[in-house]
Amino acid sequence: MISSVTPEREAHTRERFAAAGLSGWMLTATAWFHSAVLSPFIDFIQRYKWQAVLMLALIAVYRISDVVMGVMSNPFYQEMGFTKDEVATVSKVYGVIMTIAGAGLGGLLVMRMGVMRTLFLGAVLSAATNLLFVWLAGRGHDVGALVFTVSADNLSAGIASSAFVAYLSGLVNQAYSATQYALFTSVMLLLPKFIAGFSGEFVDAYGWANFFTGTAAIGIPVLLLVWLVSRNHKQA
Repeated sequence: MISSVTPEREAHTRERFAAAGLSGWMLTATAWFHSAVLSPFIDFIQRYKWQAVLMLALIAVYRISDVVMGVMSNPFYQEMGFTKDEVATVSKVYGVIMTIAGAGLGGLLVMRMGVMRTLFLGAVLSAATNLLFVWLAGRGHDVGALVFTVSADNLSAGIASSAFVAYLSGLVNQAYSATQYALFTSVMLLLPKFIAGFSGEFVDAYGWANFFTGTAAIGIPVLLLVWLVSRNHKQA
């Protein structure tokens, strides 16, 4: 996406701050910060008001199951005895194919079911497929089980990603598209990455099965948020 902030808008912003007594580099820096950072955020809050809180909360946690689980996938594969070649083959062949298939299927579902229903389905699948890793942990070094698990996980991730991109695209204002999209994607990774930082300690303390079950469980609040956002959007 390309930002559509016009030169006229930027010039108007500079005039406002110049009238307040700013000049030189201070004027340039202040005008840029207001146009590039504050205005997109203010615009989002003004358009959605209190619902913006729910929307930002949903954005912050929507991919939490995948992100928290994903950082521990390679250590898990190694502990299960899978070689680097086996993991690379499964991830780069089956994983990539199923991700593309999931993205395409997600796009079709968005057109047929709507964004919010597909978003809900993607959240369900993302959490549920993490439980397959519990099953895989019980089987150990089973390449067939690895293929099935990775394929299902990537298919669900593709569906969820398509729905999420469609959702974010519908939220942005064309006047601030690039900045608002960047804001949303930053919010999306902040909390999951923070929680993921404790994943190794959790695995050491409770084991792989409990870890993957936990990553599925933290996806449950996402379903509530999707429902709340959808419900309030309809009432607006």
